Amino acid sequence: MFTFSGELFYGILLSVGSFLLAMFLTPIYTHFAYKYKFWKKQKEIAVDGKDLPVMRKLHEHKFKGRHFPTMAGIIGVITVAVVTYFCNWDRGQTWLPLLGFLGGAFVGLIDDMINVFGDGHGAAGLRAPVKFALITIVGVALGWFFAVKLGWSSIHIPFIGEWVLPEILMIAVFAFAVVATSNAVNISDGLDGLAGGLMMIAYGAFAVIALYQGQWMLVGFCLTVVGWLLSYVWFNVPPARFMMGDVGSFALGAGLGVVAMMTNSFFLLPIIGGLLVVEAGSSLLQITWKKLFHKKIFISAPIHHHLEAKGWGEAKIVMRFWVIAGILALIGVFVAAAGGIV
Repeated sequence: MFTFSGELFYGILLSVGSFLLAMFLTPIYTHFAYKYKFWKKQKEIAVDGKDLPVMRKLHEHKFKGRHFPTMAGIIGVITVAVVTYFCNWDRGQTWLPLLGFLGGAFVGLIDDMINVFGDGHGAAGLRAPVKFALITIVGVALGWFFAVKLGWSSIHIPFIGEWVLPEILMIAVFAFAVVATSNAVNISDGLDGLAGGLMMIAYGAFAVIALYQGQWMLVGFCLTVVGWLLSYVWFNVPPARFMMGDVGSFALGAGLGVVAMMTNSFFLLPIIGGLLVVEAGSSLLQITWKKLFHKKIFISAPIHHHLEAKGWGEAKIVMRFWVIAGILALIGVFVAAAGGIV
C-alpha cells in the first residue's frame, strides 16, 4: 500500500505546473499560428491513394470559410520538455519517455510543416511509408537504449510471470510499442477533443501503475503530460479552437509506448489503449478489405468517422469514447494489480 507522500504531492504539483504553463503558452501559440497561417488543410486522398468524398463531406463545415490552426501540439512538447528537464529529470525514469515524446514530436512536426506550408494537394503531409520509417527509427533507437543501457531483459505477462527475451527481440518489442501506439493515436486524432481525452485517461492509468511500483519520477512524467492535456482539452472541446496536429499525436503515442515499457506493462497497452486498437484496427481492416474485395466495411474509417456518417454527433462520439476509455483504464489497472505487475 502507498501513502499520500511528498513524492506523490510533487507529482501533482508537476501536473498543475504543466497545466498553468500550457495555459500561458496557448495565446502565444495562437498569435504565431494566425500570424504565420498554420492552417490545417483538409485531407483529400487516403493512404491507399483513393479519394475521400465521405470524410470531406463530414468535415466541410470545419474548413468552409474558417481558418483552423494546427500544430498546437507544439505547446505540449515545450511544456512537457521544460517541466521534465528542470523539475523531474532522472536518467533511469524520465530520460527515455521524454526522448520518446520528443522523437515522436519531431516526426509529426515534419508532417505538419508539409501540411501547413505545402501546396495543399494529395495526402497533405508526409507519405505514410515515410512516416512509418521515421517513427520506426525512433523506436529502434530508444529500444536499444532500453535494452542495452538500462538493462531491461524481460516483459511481464499478467498472471503468468516474466518472459525473458534476447536483446534484439527486446528492442523489436520496444520499437513495436512505440510505432503501433504512435500511429494509433495519430489515427484517433480526428474529432475535436477525442485524442486529447483518450490520452489523458491512458497516461493517468499508467501513472497509477507507476505509482504502485514506486517509480515516482515516471509518475511525475505521466502527470506532466496529463497537465498539458487538461489545458489542451479546455480549448479543444467542440468546437475546437485548434488541432494538436501530428506533432502532438505522434509525441503522445511514442511517449505512451515508452511509458508502457518502462512500467513493464506492454501487454496492458491493448487494454488501457483499447480504443486505440479499435481505431487503428478499423482503418487497417478497411484498407485490407478494399484491396482484397474492392468493397468497404465501414462508410468511412477509422470507426469514429463511420459513426459520424451514421448520424452520431461529434460531441456524442467523443464523450462516449471517453467513457469507454475510462472503463478500459480501470480494467487495465485492475489487471496490473491482480496480475503481478504492481
